[in-house]
Parts: sequence; C-alpha cells; structure tokens
Amino acid sequence: MSADEYGRQMPDFTVNLLVRDIARSIAFYRDVLGATVQHSDPDFAALRVARLEFMIHADRAYEKHAWQQELKSGARRGLGAELRLFHVDPDEVENRARAAGAKILQPAQEKPHGWRDVILEDPDGYTWAIGIPK
Repeated sequence: MSADEYGRQMPDFTVNLLVRDIARSIAFYRDVLGATVQHSDPDFAALRVARLEFMIHADRAYEKHAWQQELKSGARRGLGAELRLFHVDPDEVENRARAAGAKILQPAQEKPHGWRDVILEDPDGYTWAIGIPK
C-alpha cells in the first residue's frame, strides 16, 4: 500500500510515535502487544492492535521538523502521556512482556476505576496501559 493510499484510509483519530529503531519497535508491538503489521519500511510502520490503528516513524523521517534537535538529544519520550488500550487481556500481555524482557511499570491488577490493567513501557519510553473491564 502506498503512503498516499494509507493516508486516505486513516481513522478519524490515530497515534503516531517517533521511535529510534523501527525494527526494534515493530518487534515490541508484534511480540508483546500482539500487533499486526499492516505495512513497514525502514522509516515507517502502520500497526493494528485490536481496533487501534497507529503508526511509528523513525526519527530520521522528522529531520526537517521543529523537534529535530530534541529527538537527537536522547531525551525521554512520552513522559506525561499514557496510551490506553482496552479490551486486550492484560495478563496475556504481561506474560508476553516478561518473555520479551519488556519493562513492566505495573503488573496486571484490578483498579478502582473498574478495569484490570497492566502498564508497560515500549523501547522508546512510551507508556501503555492495557486492560479489560472487571
């Protein structure tokens, strides 16, 4: 699928994460979150987990962007944003995360807000809360 075709088919809301290493991030999302890789190349990947379609771009795809200097600095990414994905089994995700050596910020547990979730960090520091209703 061409970039133009993909762009015209995007949902009303999506997420785009800038990552240092596309292949490493694809492995995390595929092996830990169970993502389907819709498309990938050295600078971009389109992924789907449950009903969420999202993208990752390599830093070099943003070389002419205002963020260029900060991206090169190695600063932590995603601090203050928690990406929440529901209706995905947190216990299965936690087991896959442990097997893959992924960083688990909070093991799967029931929360007062009515969900059981696990909180993970991807290889670039983006935080994901994955859960199901209690």
